[in-house]
Order: sequence, then C-alpha cells, then structure tokens
Amino acid sequence: MKINQLILPAAAVICLIYAAVSIANTTPQRVLTDPPQSPPRSTFDHTVAASGIIEPSSENIDIGSPLSGLIVKVHAAAGDRVKKGEPLFEIDQRQLLSQKSISIARIAQAKAARAATEALLEQASRRLASAKALATARAIAAEETADRASEVARLEAELLSSAATIQLAEAELGSIETEIERSTVRSPIAATVLQVRARQGEFIDGSTTASPRLIIGVTDPLHVRVDIDEFEIPRLIENAAAKASPRGSSEISYELEFIRYEPFVIPKRSLTGDSTERVDTRVLQAIYKIKSPDAAIFTGQQVDVFIEAKPHSSSR
Repeated sequence: MKINQLILPAAAVICLIYAAVSIANTTPQRVLTDPPQSPPRSTFDHTVAASGIIEPSSENIDIGSPLSGLIVKVHAAAGDRVKKGEPLFEIDQRQLLSQKSISIARIAQAKAARAATEALLEQASRRLASAKALATARAIAAEETADRASEVARLEAELLSSAATIQLAEAELGSIETEIERSTVRSPIAATVLQVRARQGEFIDGSTTASPRLIIGVTDPLHVRVDIDEFEIPRLIENAAAKASPRGSSEISYELEFIRYEPFVIPKRSLTGDSTERVDTRVLQAIYKIKSPDAAIFTGQQVDVFIEAKPHSSSR
C-alpha cells in the first residue's frame, strides 16, 4: 500500500519537472546586443534635430527638349563636368534640314522673280519716258502714255511684292535654322551631370509635362536642404552653428554654414506613397552649405542635421 501511495506523487513530480524543462527550452531567449552603430549625437547644449538632403548649390536643373523627336546622339554621361553651351544630346534634324532646303529654294525663286520684274520695270520706264517726249511733240496719243505709266506702276508694285516675298522666305529660313540649333540641347551653365535618362534611338516629348532627360547642377559647393518642424521654428537662431552626419555614418560630421531660410512653410513630405495619407505637419526649409570641399557625400543623400538653438521654454 505504501508503494501505491507513492506512485501518484512521484508521477506528479516527474510531470512537473518535465513541464518546467519544456517551458525553459521553448521560451525565446532575449539576448541584449549593442546596435551595429550608435546613433548620431549633437554636440550642442540645445539642439534642433532635423533631416536633410544633399543638393547642388544651384539646385537640380532639369533638362528637357524644346522639340519632339528621336534622340540621335547623347554627348553627356553621369558625372561629366560640362561647360556652358556644351552639347548634351541631339534630336533628329532630317525633317528640319529638308525644310531648310525648300526655304532656300524659295528664296532663290523669289530673287529670280524680282530680277525679272526689275528688268521689265526698267524697260517700261524707258518706254514711258519716250512716250512723254513724244506727247510733248504731239506725236503719240495721251491714252498710250497713260497705259505706259500704268504698266510702270504695276511693275513697281510687283517689285515691292517680290521684296516682301523674299523677306518672308528669309524669315522662314531663320526660323528653321533656329529650330535646327534648338535640336541640339546644350547646358545652360557650367555644371556636373547628375543623371542621364536619354538614350540614343528613344523618342523624346517636347511638351512641358514631359519628364526631364538629364539633371545637372553645380556641386562645388554642395548644399543641404533641411526640413525643420514648424514647432521648432521659435527656437531657431539666425546664423546658428550646425552639423550634418550622413545616414548610417554617425562617426562622420560635417560643419555647415547657414545660407538662407525658404520663406514659405510647406507640408512635410511623406515617403509612404499612400494616396489617402494626410499631412498634419509642416516644415520650414533651411539651406546650408557644406564647408568641407572634400566631403565624401553625394547629391540626393540623406543626412541627420543638428542645429544649435535656443533652449525649450520649460528648461529656461
């Protein structure tokens, strides 16, 4: 009996031990680890923290085409430094060159017609002068003299018309030559080519809604466009010191020089892409210059920015 009385307690103890071991084995173990890199920290006593993006000091200049047509040649590549007026890419000119040939032929035809009219006018003028001389001697009828005068007037008007035709044809030629010049898209300033989306053989749309095919900008120096939360605006100090650290490189810090504030407070950009998203925060954009000329940073790169600021009202 005593053995039978010990079986149940022993079984209960074994089950309890088994349950404890099972729970210990299946419970996830949380191991505290240090982050691969510490977050950036401000060196200022009072700071406004913001996010920024690197941009050219000229801002991005979108290059499109004033004409629609096939791209026949691309001169620039990303990273190239181009001078003002240097060609970036070319649009097919064949139709414009054909129109130019036609316009040149029209000018030649109009000039030939003008030369013929001048010869006829000279002849008609001599005949009129002769008729006037004979009319004085009453050797020719007055009606004949009037007819010859009318012929001279008609040819003079025709000569003026020929001159106008030549002027119009030359203006058309000038317009075509302008379009031929515009078919070669050139850099408006000395800058660096940041992005190229133009490919030989592609059709380019010359409308104002078309996306740019090249992006250029002045990268020496680089600027940082900083989004400052509107609630932090009262704490800002004019020309305050500021520093920027590239995302993922908290050990790197670049000193910034204040350039200006954009006077219009804009909605904060959202990167979720949700069409139904609401924007409840607005930001003041500030422009800073990166002081270091050899900063290992690129346009479009995001940075964490710390700006020296006034203390919070609660901490005064």
